[in-house]
Amino acid sequence: MQDKEPTMEYFRDENARKIFGEVFDERTVKAVHVLAQKGYIDALEFLVNAGKEAHVFKAVDPAGNARAVKIYKIQTTKFKHMRAYIEGDLRFKELKKSRRQLIYQWTRKEFKNLEKFTEAGVRVPMPLAFHENVLVMEFIGGKKAALPLKEKPLNAKFLRKRIAEEMAKMVLQAELVHADLSEYNILNFNSEPVIIDCAQSVLTSHPRAEQFFKRDVQNMANYLSKRGQKISAEELLAEIKSFKGKI
Repeated sequence: MQDKEPTMEYFRDENARKIFGEVFDERTVKAVHVLAQKGYIDALEFLVNAGKEAHVFKAVDPAGNARAVKIYKIQTTKFKHMRAYIEGDLRFKELKKSRRQLIYQWTRKEFKNLEKFTEAGVRVPMPLAFHENVLVMEFIGGKKAALPLKEKPLNAKFLRKRIAEEMAKMVLQAELVHADLSEYNILNFNSEPVIIDCAQSVLTSHPRAEQFFKRDVQNMANYLSKRGQKISAEELLAEIKSFKGKI
């Protein structure tokens, strides 16, 4: 691994290599190389998800452990969208002006949020490392990636209790609001929910934290109701608050 140059040799899947080459610039290839040199990546196996803002690949490290590598796109990521979630965050007082630097800041923000969630006992992918616009995390899945609730629902009664507990841990223990919680950002892994896509998560001290939290609660109440667990946002909020003395 130490002798490899920052080329496309890290890819085992030809289709993933082609997609990477079409979407990412030379600097991103070098960022992958830096993380590979540090032992976090040995090979990128295949594309898991191609999103508007980032692509996620399944990778392995030198020991053969599965890893998720999330790479934010420099040119097509919604610049204004990111600023709304960084402005007002005391951890990022100096808001970067250039697109590239802001995206690097966004990647760091997701890493830090995942760290705080993990420390609080929230089930999220464990963060391992980041460099510029590349983030390495625990891979959620087996041979294939775990599917989101939108594609593979959990038992709604079970999810109702678990998601209330996880949201309580987020706010009370991690002191963060997810700010984009929905059936698209929760994976079903071994019949347990795993919360993903945490870059936009904000501190509870953020000026728009309450607004984002209410939106998360409403999103989950709507989803649970569609799945047969009729519940209002107010009722779900009460269930979240009921965990205050238990976590």
